[in-house]
Amino acid sequence: MSDTGTGTEAEALPREAPPLDDRPRDALPQKARAEAVPPLLPGPGQPPGSGPGGTTALDAAPEPADSGEAPGLGSFLARAAAGTAVLTVLAAVLGLVRDQAIARYFGASDASDAFLIAWTVPEMAATLLIEDGMALLLVPAFSLALTRRADAEAAPRTDTGEPAPDPVRELVAATLPRLCVLLMAGAALLMAGAPWVVRVLAPGLADPALAVDCTRLTAVTVLTFGITGYFSAALRAHRSFLPPAGVYVAYNIGIIGMTLALHSVWGVRAAAAGVAVGSLLMILTQLPTLLRLLPLARPRFTRFTRFKKRASRTAPLLGLTVLAPVVLFVVSRQSQVLVERFLASTLPAGAISHLNYAQKVAQMPMVLSLMICTVTFPVVARAMASGQREKARQRVERDLALAGMVVLLGTAVVLGYAPQIIEVLFQRGAFDTADTEATAQVMRVYAAGLLGHCLVGALSRPFFSSGRPTWFPAFAMGTGLLVTMGAGYALTYRFGVSGIATANAVGISTTALLLLMGLGTRVVPIRARAVALSLGRLAGAALVAGAAGWAAAQLVPDAVLSLAAGCVLVPAVFFLTGLALRSPEVVSLLALIRRRFTDGR
Repeated sequence: MSDTGTGTEAEALPREAPPLDDRPRDALPQKARAEAVPPLLPGPGQPPGSGPGGTTALDAAPEPADSGEAPGLGSFLARAAAGTAVLTVLAAVLGLVRDQAIARYFGASDASDAFLIAWTVPEMAATLLIEDGMALLLVPAFSLALTRRADAEAAPRTDTGEPAPDPVRELVAATLPRLCVLLMAGAALLMAGAPWVVRVLAPGLADPALAVDCTRLTAVTVLTFGITGYFSAALRAHRSFLPPAGVYVAYNIGIIGMTLALHSVWGVRAAAAGVAVGSLLMILTQLPTLLRLLPLARPRFTRFTRFKKRASRTAPLLGLTVLAPVVLFVVSRQSQVLVERFLASTLPAGAISHLNYAQKVAQMPMVLSLMICTVTFPVVARAMASGQREKARQRVERDLALAGMVVLLGTAVVLGYAPQIIEVLFQRGAFDTADTEATAQVMRVYAAGLLGHCLVGALSRPFFSSGRPTWFPAFAMGTGLLVTMGAGYALTYRFGVSGIATANAVGISTTALLLLMGLGTRVVPIRARAVALSLGRLAGAALVAGAAGWAAAQLVPDAVLSLAAGCVLVPAVFFLTGLALRSPEVVSLLALIRRRFTDGR
């Protein structure tokens, strides 16, 4: 995706709105909020290479703000998506370096298993407090506060003698101090209860004392990740995407630095200490931008009744009825990992490590695909808040198509070249050939569930974008978790770690199917059948490309050369097969590339 926008010089904006610049949303005139630009790709079910009404997306004419045209990736959002992509890739590369360092010094052993059990704490905290939970709650809340601020600035002023209160400042004052107190209490409780936590997570662990020490070191992330997630949601609502995207770069730098510096002294505890240090760097990465965009008011602890009145006015989307479904959904989603590690703790040493390395690498395409939904989530939230359901529908459908194309292309690469990927990334030091074979086998099984993981991440955001209580995502995620548990208990004894990975793929795919069917009838009226047909064509292209890669990988003995050839072969087969299957997303993307190439000449 280019940082120059969608590739057209005639990007359409509402006729009554001034051009949309790069200022934060709260600094724009009120009429400029309803952004409507032609889509980058056609929605599912539309003719290949066409935009609304059969016109090409590049030649679409301006539409009125109330025409139902989907808000697309304009020049600002395109630059935000491009910057986010760069930082996401950098964080993923550093994450691989982090895993390589841990694999090099500790291999797949009791020590690495103990660290990964302790790492369950920051993994769950990251999902709940940074990636999903905090964002799903606070992005709509800050968006509402920004809307109220803009409305107050546009309204006629009255001579009351005092300036009107800033809704954004009031929201921060009503929530951030108390959130910090709650998170500190949670971190302290986790440190004290670390032995019990380890016994619950991994009753068969060979060295529980080491896991307890690592858990106490990583428990600080309950506080630091919570603050990081709060800052990220506030910045994204202000349309500042780069600092939140850079937090995992800082996080991985902290872990890598501590592991390299202290592994010979502290052993695997150095990596756990690096988790704590890296989480502090996440806060510092965002703090300067936050203070520039959102000067924090001094919190005033008044009487409870006055606080309650102010909180209800500034944070109506943070009530218990909205909070509970989000928390239950996020906890249920992260519990997939808990189930996996619980089952793997009963297998021989190294099983948890094989699962971890396979999952981390296999999920890289999913992380890249979800950056699209992360950037456009505020767009969908604004459309839902203003009652523009048709705009929200078209935006969501296009997000699903784009995210699906990215994750399925990555799935094809994983299916074809899993052994070569693991050998190039990890096979050195204590990580031997047997570890490579076991991890690659598990990674291929995980690949079957990548589309499901991507869809769950993409579909959950529209459910929570309106700020209204909705229990359906929690129900869908709970159902998928039960499927994972049942399949895991049935398959682990016979198939080992591959059975655990299979259970994960089946469970998350069940959740994705339920969310896809339920979204159209409950929140955004997407065309579920058209979306499924579009994703089915892309999945067919991924299967053909993955099979071609699997066959070709055996012809080149050197892992590096084989993987390099696969990075050319698999995308070529994927897009050619997509053209043969007349996938609208592939046809439009290739048409866009051809148009750009022609214009560049």
